[in-house]
Amino acid sequence: MATNLKINGERLWDSLMEMAKIGATEKGGVCRLALTDLDRQARDLFVKWCKEAGCSIRVDKMGNVFARRPGKDNSLAPVMTGSHIDSQPTGGKFDGVYGVLCGLEVIRSLNDMKYETLRPVEAAIWTNEEGSRFAPAMVASGVFAGVFDLDYGLNRADPDGKTMGEELKRIGYAGEDEVGGRPVHAFFEAHIEQGPILEAEKKTIGIVQGAQGQRWFEVVLTGQEAHAGPTPMKVRKDALVGAAHVIGAINRIGHDNQPFACATVGMINSSPNSRNVIPGKVFFTIDLRHPDDAILSKMAAEAKAACEEAVARNHLEMDFKEIWYSPPVKFDASCVAAVKKGADELGLSNLNIISGAGHDSCYMNRVAPTAMVFIPCEGGISHNEIENATKEDCRDGCDVLLRAMVERANAA
Repeated sequence: MATNLKINGERLWDSLMEMAKIGATEKGGVCRLALTDLDRQARDLFVKWCKEAGCSIRVDKMGNVFARRPGKDNSLAPVMTGSHIDSQPTGGKFDGVYGVLCGLEVIRSLNDMKYETLRPVEAAIWTNEEGSRFAPAMVASGVFAGVFDLDYGLNRADPDGKTMGEELKRIGYAGEDEVGGRPVHAFFEAHIEQGPILEAEKKTIGIVQGAQGQRWFEVVLTGQEAHAGPTPMKVRKDALVGAAHVIGAINRIGHDNQPFACATVGMINSSPNSRNVIPGKVFFTIDLRHPDDAILSKMAAEAKAACEEAVARNHLEMDFKEIWYSPPVKFDASCVAAVKKGADELGLSNLNIISGAGHDSCYMNRVAPTAMVFIPCEGGISHNEIENATKEDCRDGCDVLLRAMVERANAA
C-alpha cells in the first residue's frame, strides 16, 4: 500500500461545519430529524458534493443513498462506508454525519492522489438510523440486510401518523433501486465513540470489536382517571404511580447487571396530563443493552416482572410489547485487523473497544464483512447539542478509514 495515503483534514472539517449549518441549534448542535425538509437539504448537499467528486448516485426504495467511485474492475463488489445524517431532536454535529462525510473525504482524497482502487468504493447515507422520529432505529439498513421487509420499513409511522414511505416521496428520496440483495465486499463505518473510554484512556482510535445487544420495549399502563381531590388514596388506580415504580426498577436493573449493562426509560407520556386529575394512562419506553445476550435476556425478564408487579400493586392493566431486538454483534476479524493495521501504520494510539450504541454497521455485519473506527468525543457526551470532537481526531479517524478501505478495495 502507498505510504502517503492521507486525507485532507481541513476539507473534512470544513465539510462537517458546512453540513452542521443545516438544522443548527442555538447551543451548537443540530436538530435534523429523519425525512424532514432539513434532512432533504442535507441529503441534497451530500449528493451535490459527491457528484462534484465524480461519483454516480443511486437511491433505493428506503431512501438510502449510495455514491460510487468506480474502480479498475467495476464488476467486483464494492467496498462501502457510510453512516447517517439524521439526528436526535437535540443532537450534535458529529454523530452519524462524521461517518458519511468521512466516506466523501476518502473519495475526494483518492481523486486528489489519482489513486485507482481495484474495486469500486461507495459512500452511503442510511435512512433513519436514530429512530427518534420513526421507531425502530436503523430501520433502513435493517431492510437492506433483510432483517425487516420493505413494507415494514415504509410503513413505520411518526407520532403524527406520517409514514416513512409518504415522507420519502414528499422530500424526493423515494428511490427506485431495490433495497439490498447485492454483494458488498466489505463495509466500514467511522463514528464518534459516544462514550468516555477513549478520552479517559488517552487513545486516538477505537478498534471496534463489536456492539452491545439491545432490546426496546413500549409499555402502556392503564388505570382510571379520577378527581385528584375527592378520590381517596386507597382506591386510586394511578397509572403514573405504576410507571414510577417501573422506572425505579429499570434503573436498578441497569446497576444490578454491571459491568456493561445499561437500562433506560427515555420517553414517557401521561394522560390526561392535567394537574388535578389522577393519570389514567401512561405510555413509556424501556431501552436495555448488554454485550452478553444471556444477560440481556435476563434483564428483559426482570423488566417485564417489574411491570407486572407495578400492575398488581396499583390495580392497573398493561400492554407490554418488545418492538425491537438487536442481538450482540461481533465484527469481522479481517476488517477489524485492517482498521488496527491502519492505526498502527499511522502511529496512532489505539484501543480495542465494544460499542455501547447501535449503528448501521450492526446490520451490515449480517451481509458483508464489517468493522468500525471510533474517535473520542469530549466528555463522552453525545445525543446532546454540546457534543464535540477535535479537528485532529476527525482527521486521524478518517486517515485510518482510508487505509482500511484501500486495503480491502484492492483485494481480488
